[in-house]
Amino acid sequence: MARLNSILAAILTLAAAGGASAQKPVAQPVPAAGGRTATFTVFVSGAAVGSEEVSVFETADGWTIRSSGRLGVPVNLTNSRFEVRYDRDWKPQILEIDAALRGLPFVMKTDFAGGKASTVTTQGGQNSSKTDSVASDTIVLPNLFFGAYEALARRLVTSAPGTQLRAYITPQVEIAITVVNVGSERIKTASSLFDAKRYNLTFANPSGPVAAEVWVDDRGGLVRLLIPAQGVEVARDDVVSVAARVERLSRATDERVTIQASGFAIAATMSKPGDAAAGPVVRRPVVVLVPGSGPADRDEMVAGVPIYAQLANAIADAGFIVVRYDKRGIGQSGGRDESANISDFSDDVRSVLRYVEKRKDVDPKKIAIFGYGEAGFVSLQAASEEKSRLAAVVLAATPGTTGMELVLEQQRRLLDRMNLPEEERSRRMDLQQRILKAVVSGNGWESVPPSYRKQAETPWFRSFVTFDPAKLVKKLVQPLLVLHGSLDRSVPERHGHVLADLAAGRRNDPGSRLVVVDGINHLLIPALTGEPEEYSSLGNKTVSPTIVTSLVGWLKDTLHVDTAGERR
Repeated sequence: MARLNSILAAILTLAAAGGASAQKPVAQPVPAAGGRTATFTVFVSGAAVGSEEVSVFETADGWTIRSSGRLGVPVNLTNSRFEVRYDRDWKPQILEIDAALRGLPFVMKTDFAGGKASTVTTQGGQNSSKTDSVASDTIVLPNLFFGAYEALARRLVTSAPGTQLRAYITPQVEIAITVVNVGSERIKTASSLFDAKRYNLTFANPSGPVAAEVWVDDRGGLVRLLIPAQGVEVARDDVVSVAARVERLSRATDERVTIQASGFAIAATMSKPGDAAAGPVVRRPVVVLVPGSGPADRDEMVAGVPIYAQLANAIADAGFIVVRYDKRGIGQSGGRDESANISDFSDDVRSVLRYVEKRKDVDPKKIAIFGYGEAGFVSLQAASEEKSRLAAVVLAATPGTTGMELVLEQQRRLLDRMNLPEEERSRRMDLQQRILKAVVSGNGWESVPPSYRKQAETPWFRSFVTFDPAKLVKKLVQPLLVLHGSLDRSVPERHGHVLADLAAGRRNDPGSRLVVVDGINHLLIPALTGEPEEYSSLGNKTVSPTIVTSLVGWLKDTLHVDTAGERR
């Protein structure tokens, strides 16, 4: 439930005053990547809040990174000129910023020499100065100026798992950045197909470790920055184009299809069994994977785990056709998601179902849907409206209470872990309750800070907090499978039991089952604590085989299918 977590937490702060100790890394040679200019879009909680145009070029003395741009609410930053210069070994020399923050002038200059960073800042007419000790090869990363991450991208090119770098969050503190692991991504754009390296990192902030991802192309250029816990994503313009998508897992029998929805087209992939291309057409059972929270594409990529891409591959191997699609307004699908609510996303599911049932390779009586997290609510809504088209429903890591109850539960748990004084805890809970009351009633927004109102006053959030799964589960006519991990900290295990009890309590229960898998977190992968902070450090990023076998076995039993299909 990444979108919920971002509403509960502060955003866009990578470090606060204080220090973090770590061993100094061995300097790594960085290959020359050449100069280039690119535009990056900045997203907060899935919504575009601004852009930054960034230039990187080589000079006689070294490297220069320049940028300009603007970030709207909740940041309100105008970047007139950002420039940082490094020598040929990527050791910083000078940083200069000329900007306006929340309407007030903000000017900063930092000189780097002799292991010292000396900064003079003018903000709102007030001058201040500060000198810190830093590593000679520290990476300059002032908050909110994302072009600076081009230097980190180039340093990462030669970094293996375990490498530790130093970064100066100018002018606050120098921190350690650890490379946790390195993966590969294949990105298809409108004009090209290229490979990128994905670096999973941990920022050792004074307030606690922060997981991040940095994607780097084969020239050492920044492609994407993601900070999941803070809902922040910065992506290069070519990869945020509607024509671009990351090719994560593909099969020889995959078919790319376009499905007409209400006024726009949905882009989808149909993954088929390996023998689908041979012999006559065979009618097969189908599983539709419903995209979940935030800007979800067809692979349901969460914290480095392509949950739906992995599930589609495994389910297709078991003899099913699997359909997964980009959410409206995301990836290659049309439409807009900022004004959509749960009912609208349910309509998209119904469009997919209508398309699927007309295909000659589909058994229209054996169609199931799978909803993960927030998509469980969408799936329940669709199932209540498609009683004849749907033969089975699967909910994974789905809330069993109203959205409002889940938000308050998550808030209490977050505050418990922060160990705040009771007065501060009460203040924050009161604010959360005021936000929720205003979301539901439409009144009382004057008592809510504008930045929080911006995040919470959306059609989706209102539909989420008011959604009650109990009302729909009780009326559900389809068999229901509930999957949950025992270490799910975002939607705790008890929610799975609530949903299963509701299903079993139906007057004529057509078949319901609960599967709780020990040691599995919210991403459906093996975990140690289940806390979101450990996501990036987990070595095994494969969806639990127990989840897959339980799902496939239940579908075969429930749909009464021989997955070899029926020859037409």
